[in-house]
Amino acid sequence: MREGLIPTVLGTAVTASGVALSRKYPAVGIGIAGFGLAHIVLGAIDLVEHRRSPRDVH
Repeated sequence: MREGLIPTVLGTAVTASGVALSRKYPAVGIGIAGFGLAHIVLGAIDLVEHRRSPRDVH
């Protein structure tokens, strides 16, 4: 499994939960959505940094 994929998927789920929660509790929901967005960004950075080049595949 590619490094960074789990934080990206987890961040997507947390962001969606935060957006849904922000309708009833705006401050809490926005905070949770921001936490999820941070996971998405960090996971995407890992995905880009650890990309395999075609020469590395055997």
